[in-house]
Amino acid sequence: MPRPIPWNWLSQRWWSAAIVSFALLSLPAFVAWESLRAVHQARAGTRAAALLPATVRTLDRPLPAGIEAIPSRFAARDAAVLHGDLFVAGPQGIIEHDANGAVVRRFRTGFELPPAAIVSLGVGTLAAHAGPELIIATDGEGLLTFDGRRFEQVRPEAPEYRKLTAVLVLDSGRALLGTPGGVLAYDGRELTRAHSELTGAAVTALAGSDGDVWIGTVERGVWHWHAGGVDRFDGSRGLPDPRVLSIAVDGSRAFVGTAVGIAQFEAGQYVRTIGEGLFASSLAVRGGSLIAGTIDESIAEFELTSRLPRGARPMVADAPAAIERFFEADGALYGVAHDGVHAVEGRPARLRRVAGDENGGLTDGNVSALAVDRRGRLWVGYFDRGLDIVTGRGVTHVEDERVFCVNRIVHDTAAQVTAVATANGLALFDAAGTLKEVLGRAEGLIADHVTDVILNAGGMAVATPAGLTFVDARGSRSLYAFHGLVNNHVYSLASAGHEVLAGTLGGISLLEDGIVHANYTNANSPLTHNWITAVARVGDEWFVGTYGGGVFRLDEKGVWHRFADLTGAIEVNSNALAVTDTHVFAGTLSRGLLVYDRQSGRWHAFDDGLPSRNVTALAFDGDTLYVGTDNGVVRISANRFGS
Repeated sequence: MPRPIPWNWLSQRWWSAAIVSFALLSLPAFVAWESLRAVHQARAGTRAAALLPATVRTLDRPLPAGIEAIPSRFAARDAAVLHGDLFVAGPQGIIEHDANGAVVRRFRTGFELPPAAIVSLGVGTLAAHAGPELIIATDGEGLLTFDGRRFEQVRPEAPEYRKLTAVLVLDSGRALLGTPGGVLAYDGRELTRAHSELTGAAVTALAGSDGDVWIGTVERGVWHWHAGGVDRFDGSRGLPDPRVLSIAVDGSRAFVGTAVGIAQFEAGQYVRTIGEGLFASSLAVRGGSLIAGTIDESIAEFELTSRLPRGARPMVADAPAAIERFFEADGALYGVAHDGVHAVEGRPARLRRVAGDENGGLTDGNVSALAVDRRGRLWVGYFDRGLDIVTGRGVTHVEDERVFCVNRIVHDTAAQVTAVATANGLALFDAAGTLKEVLGRAEGLIADHVTDVILNAGGMAVATPAGLTFVDARGSRSLYAFHGLVNNHVYSLASAGHEVLAGTLGGISLLEDGIVHANYTNANSPLTHNWITAVARVGDEWFVGTYGGGVFRLDEKGVWHRFADLTGAIEVNSNALAVTDTHVFAGTLSRGLLVYDRQSGRWHAFDDGLPSRNVTALAFDGDTLYVGTDNGVVRISANRFGS
């Protein structure tokens, strides 16, 4: 008779089988769970890698006291409609117009807005925000949003992401931002890299919609971001030129403007080139026509028929200025030119001005030189627009083929002469502000291009890229590297008695009675950079500005000194040094105005009220400091600096 199986043995076998079965059944679930966790971790890691640190703040600071902007002509670069009002943006800020074109409000860079030009506008609702607002790209201060009541700034920690070039607002609630280093995205809460494949290229234009975005670049053609991937088109794939100026998208069609024609794409594929040789700085599609704004102040219109012949000539109409951008609002098409906003009407297209800034003021905002004469007139030189002479009665503009690119303005109070150093000679004006003569190589200078000048009772010293020329009653004589000058390219001059300090591309030369006595470079002095951009006499010492190393000091004993509170790369702009009894001021490329207190011996940075942190020129008159930038001029009361 078989022996009965004990119950405890059966129980153990059952539990063992159950455990094994459970483990086998749970294994797929465990593997799936682990896989899902790994995917979530990977996504979280990818998202964390894409996040860009940025400061988000509301712009509600009080207006800076003791600072006044000197108005310059408003140059429009983009426009958009929000809540029925037209907002026109440019380097000087944003102007709001009502439905009749009247000015409602002004928002100025450096005052209501950060110190950076406005380069592009968009309108839309971000995912984390409640309603539509302006999405504003700036040239150096990141992104701004404006809901009609308040501005908010998104300022990336990395300086390279603060300089924006284009903006595109998508229906998904994201704003795509073009930068010199690729495309970013902002949803109202987080700033991220838009896509790993959209980095490293300098972006010029953005157009398209969710899942179908076209990206123009400086030298790498046009990129098409769709279906999770990126297609690239350059000269080998039909694009007329690798530098993209403009993009217009119409359904499945995309038009890409370059300096030598317009490429048409259909469903992501190159089809043809329209308007070969045309400089298409802006594009728009209206009905069955493609409209292109050109650099020569005209608009070209092409009929977009399937049989458009190769080399077809467009209908051409004159424009008041080069069209910077086209935009649509309420079913109508508008063009933005420097003088304002124009409605695009008729066939062929014609322009009707609907909004603009009628205020006068300075001719331009890109300032290169400043000086105040004995009559209190402010002289403003420009990089490419001659100069303005500003009085209480208005502005007198001087511009011709010689007085065009201004490097320096110097007054001789005793002789009542103003010398204007330009890229085409040394222009001499009399006390009335009348141009009397222009000196160049034919008149004894070593070169036509003049970078700086010293005027004194005995004559003048003239700096050029080819050396120095001394002019006095006996005539002129020139000095260059053969005579001991440390480098031929002289940027800046300063004098004290019989001594002249010449700052060059290759270091410093100290001259006495026209003879080189000493040369200083980074090989025999604490200078970290040999490119000397500005020099000035401060008491018994010399202050020397460099391009990259900030400011250095050469004392009366010939000993060089560095300033402990000037750290990092600091580019001092050409001849942007001003000296008063209490302070020294230095204009920099990206750090605004550097202020040195001669009593404490300390430097600090200053940017209150500046329309840009690129300070290009300085002048002091009694109790007022004039600060020129690449985006306009402000006057600052000396009391702001503790005088």
